[in-house]
Amino acid sequence: MIAVIDYGLGNISNVTRAIKHLGYEVVLTCEEAEMMSADAIVLPGVGHFKDAMVSIHSKGLDQILKKIDGTPIIGICLGMQLLFEHSAEGDVDGLGLVPGNIVPIQTSYPVPHLGWNQLHSQHPLLQTDVYFVHSYQAEMSEHVVAYANYGTQVPGVIQYRHYIGIQFHPEKSGEHGLAILKQALKGGFIDD
Repeated sequence: MIAVIDYGLGNISNVTRAIKHLGYEVVLTCEEAEMMSADAIVLPGVGHFKDAMVSIHSKGLDQILKKIDGTPIIGICLGMQLLFEHSAEGDVDGLGLVPGNIVPIQTSYPVPHLGWNQLHSQHPLLQTDVYFVHSYQAEMSEHVVAYANYGTQVPGVIQYRHYIGIQFHPEKSGEHGLAILKQALKGGFIDD
């Protein structure tokens, strides 16, 4: 069973449909017991970082997520950014589950980074075109397992321990996006 966290800011229906298409049972939840018993947890997100953190704090989700050890936690789009320590978007702390910060995309290209872009990675599954929509990005670090070039390097997939971040929308990235989501649900792209 996959737990999709429903905290009020997310692309819930598309993500849920994609996970069901992959053959998984899905539960939309904010309940600790359901998250603790899940095979993987998905933190979706669309919108403003500060609004998301206010909602997460109000539901106590930050404390629940910090208790989970070993179960894959997959953040998608804004959900990926929420995994980090701090964001310049609203100048607010994130969940602090992944080291690093979220910063504005610094590029001569148009922002937001919108549309299809090629991922670059050592992992063969991550060498594909995917669909991005975002104005902020994680800083490049040793936890980046795939990135896109957009006048600067933009992390597309990160993994730190059992935390996996997917900056693009796998549910809008066709069969390749679904394959990436499936691998994330199984535990990710690197062996610890």
